[in-house]
Amino acid sequence: MKRKACIIFISLIFFQTLTAQQVFQPTWESLKQYSTPDWFQDAKFGIFIHWGVYSVPAFENEWYPRSMYQQGSAAFKHHREKYGDHKTFGYKDFIPMFKAEKFNAEEWLTLFKNAGAKYIVPVAEHHDGFAMYNTALSKWNASVMGPKRDIIGELATATNKAGLVFGVSSHRIEHWWFMNGGRKFESDVLNPEFQDFYGPAHEENETMSPEFMNDWLLRCTELTDKYHPQLFWFDWWIEQPALEPYRKSFAAYYYNKAREWGKGVVINNKYEKAYPEGTTVLDIERGKLADIRKLPWQTDDAASYKSWGYIPEDSFKSVKYLVNNLVDIVSKNGCLLLNIGPRPDGSIPEEAKDRLLGIGKWLQVNGEAIYGTRPWKIFGEGPTQVAGGAFSDAKDKPFTAEDIRFTVKGEFLYAISLDVPMKDLKIRALGSSSLNRKIETVELLGSNEKIKWTQNNDGLLIRPVKNYPAENAVVYKLKLN
Repeated sequence: MKRKACIIFISLIFFQTLTAQQVFQPTWESLKQYSTPDWFQDAKFGIFIHWGVYSVPAFENEWYPRSMYQQGSAAFKHHREKYGDHKTFGYKDFIPMFKAEKFNAEEWLTLFKNAGAKYIVPVAEHHDGFAMYNTALSKWNASVMGPKRDIIGELATATNKAGLVFGVSSHRIEHWWFMNGGRKFESDVLNPEFQDFYGPAHEENETMSPEFMNDWLLRCTELTDKYHPQLFWFDWWIEQPALEPYRKSFAAYYYNKAREWGKGVVINNKYEKAYPEGTTVLDIERGKLADIRKLPWQTDDAASYKSWGYIPEDSFKSVKYLVNNLVDIVSKNGCLLLNIGPRPDGSIPEEAKDRLLGIGKWLQVNGEAIYGTRPWKIFGEGPTQVAGGAFSDAKDKPFTAEDIRFTVKGEFLYAISLDVPMKDLKIRALGSSSLNRKIETVELLGSNEKIKWTQNNDGLLIRPVKNYPAENAVVYKLKLN
């Protein structure tokens, strides 16, 4: 009897220990047990979607709801001239004009799938405080105003149906101060009737109230429970010290929910002040890293230059730039989350469509060297230096055919030339002296043409072919002995 009781006691201790290991606690020590799921490391390419009420005025960028209340700004002047006094026509008055009458979630997903994306991340709530989903925490949402549709819910359903991974982003925390310009002059922000939309509108240096931070946490958990996103993206301001216990609480809640669902999840944040390394996945805005990072990471970038949301006068990056950006990021253990901004009616600008389909065309031929790959011992070689860090995209110089990036999958090494080689291509890192291995075969992805090549101590020399199967960048598939 004593032996049986002892076994039961030991079993109970084992069960409690196992349970403790499986349940995340809201502590940094516990959250460091997190590991990035395979689906994210394999996906490499996702679509970000900035779409909201700010697409109606479509002036300058998605920060119009803030800048329109900044006296002396171009947006302030534009608003007065086009819409009238801020007291009688404020940001709230754009909501009925945000109709989304052409929005079709399944059509969007067909486009994203043809682009080669593996996950999508629509903005659930931007700094403006207008929720794009059916929330019980605010009447100011797309389900009861404007489109009168649960945009996030429709996208979640369409994404799951298409076999892609669904995520959401929350920029709610910046709403603490986002509309504060409207409190400095006679505007509708001062009207108590709209306090639940425009408020709290404090100053940036004011510490957030417990009520506001708790509301932030409730909105995050509501999104989690309603839509089961496998990626939760946060903007930069969540790093505020006062929010630390709420950040930890959400991460523990989200990771435990993921275990209930039996799915791997990702939290993206921009700076390690918000979440320590290893507890989430680092995101770098409009930039990338100069070398391989041991832990997986992500770049969020836009297909256009001027705005994340729709504006009619935006300019767009070339397909070549976007493809090369994707390749460079993947070679360094990263993923690319590429943003588009739909029009207020829900249609996607042709310029954005063209870029997405251009990427998809390249991936149809060369996706083998991207999806499911991991970094090699070095990311690459070549004359073009990459400017590392956030907001470094404007500093990027065009890549050349001599700029090579490497990825690996199984027994194969992929050497990706970031332009179409028109002369002999020499890859120095693949010389027999530096590689210390012999190359058995060299293939050109998407081509049946026999590749002429030689390996010596100095490098691998590849002869050009007459017809390349892809534009922008070409991929050589190597088997080493």
